[in-house]
Amino acid sequence: MKIDKSSNSLPSASVNESTARANPPKAAGSAVAPKGVNVSLGSTTSQLRSMENNIASTPLVDAKKVAEIKQAISEGRFQINSGVIADRLIGNVKDLISASKH
Repeated sequence: MKIDKSSNSLPSASVNESTARANPPKAAGSAVAPKGVNVSLGSTTSQLRSMENNIASTPLVDAKKVAEIKQAISEGRFQINSGVIADRLIGNVKDLISASKH
């Protein structure tokens, strides 16, 4: 399983905060918004921040699962499925090759 923890975080603004943008960027063929336009950050921002906090507080390693595997190894009950390991290794190599082509 691959987990890519991004270091990018959401902007630090409070929920439903209104922000005035003095000079909005102009796109070709778009209407120009008047100066002092208020932008309200709605509930989506709150939901995204909540999700980010949940992800940040989730441990990268399941300590209970690691302890169970250690116990199984020490007791000699841990079974290695070489077919699954080979399939996942091949899948990872394929992912790396396709990522390097982009």
